[in-house]
Amino acid sequence: MKPCTNCQAVIDEYMLDKKLEPLRELTVDDFNLCVDCATIVTDACVSCHGAVYVPRNVTATPDYCPACRADHIERTGQDPGWTRSSCETEHVAE
Repeated sequence: MKPCTNCQAVIDEYMLDKKLEPLRELTVDDFNLCVDCATIVTDACVSCHGAVYVPRNVTATPDYCPACRADHIERTGQDPGWTRSSCETEHVAE
């Protein structure tokens, strides 16, 4: 068992896998965090309406899940970042 990179607690892989379930293909091995340090927000991805992971000490919820961000990078060669820019948000609202 590995320690959490954030708080050094031992990672309970079963509990973390259950918590990460909404993030499609991601597993405990992709995070190295314990269940207490992983915050998952369901239905937050603007692309697929799937879950997103919010790093500890971050106040803004990401707009893209890791899978959609990776898909976008693969398709376009450009990284959209975790959140939409205000300019992009205004354009979508029109």
